[in-house]
Amino acid sequence: MDLSNLPKSARTEFTSALNQICAERGISPESVIDTIKAALVAAYKKDYPVDETTIVNAELDEITGSAKIFIDKKDVTPPGFGRIAAQTAKQVILQKIREAEKDAIINEYSNKIGTLVSGMILRFDNQFIICDIGRGQALMPIEEQGQAEHYRLNQRLTLYIKEISETVKGRQIIVSRADPRLVIELFRREVPEVNSGAVEIKEIAREAGSRTKIAVFSTQAGVDPVGSCVGQKGVRVQAVINELNGEKIDVIEFSEDKVKFIAAALQPAEHLEITINEKKRVAEIIVPEDQLSLAIGKDGQNVRLAAKLTGYKINIKGPKGKKVMTATKNDNAEK
Repeated sequence: MDLSNLPKSARTEFTSALNQICAERGISPESVIDTIKAALVAAYKKDYPVDETTIVNAELDEITGSAKIFIDKKDVTPPGFGRIAAQTAKQVILQKIREAEKDAIINEYSNKIGTLVSGMILRFDNQFIICDIGRGQALMPIEEQGQAEHYRLNQRLTLYIKEISETVKGRQIIVSRADPRLVIELFRREVPEVNSGAVEIKEIAREAGSRTKIAVFSTQAGVDPVGSCVGQKGVRVQAVINELNGEKIDVIEFSEDKVKFIAAALQPAEHLEITINEKKRVAEIIVPEDQLSLAIGKDGQNVRLAAKLTGYKINIKGPKGKKVMTATKNDNAEK
């Protein structure tokens, strides 16, 4: 409904206000008119209760803003209803306009799912963190927060737009600092070869805020996948580490040779004897005594991430074949 082409004499205060509201908030006049009609019906039912099966309709003159109420096509507009309806409509319409604005913003960000956005922490709402992401606000639930990170008001962060989720408060933009894809997108931002597709991140295993392992593969001859991601003097990987507040990142080369891949995943441990059962996807690893702590990692983290990265159940054994630790792709590590 375009009211801008009406003669000046027909452009009343109502139409001017309507056009202003729509222009400022980026919403359609039709949605505003529908909201006003719903508010008028609500106002009438509040003061003049009717049976639930009774159909009450409102008509709104889109030029003057005058309103009438109809039941079964009969005009039942009570005296003085205009004043009462206007008060009720004002309260309801402001809320509906906010919702329409929010929907427009959410629809905009639904096209940005899977990308990075710069955000700032606005406030804390129980376990949620509310972030300003530019045109709108987003929620970061506790499970999407880096467990080793400490958040504060007005802190600026790079966030991963994970999804649009239905919540008790309606549709919400969900952002993450814990999702492994945050790391992938940071490498895409910092490493031109990853962004162009010359280097592919084949697998990733992450314990957010602590440590990540990524397996990279070159799709172009002559391109070093690990070197590209690390960068000269480590500048590229360090940029990602800094963005993640010091989270450790291991960059290894992906290989279709499972023995070679598992050995790389267990770095920095070396001199490993690896036997795999492809059918059961189990790897038996005999580790020299002086390499056991490196293979296992602090609290089993290294072997746990290696199992997750490769998809194999990994049994770590000492030099004499005694099992020391088992880790699976489901994040479990047992001694």
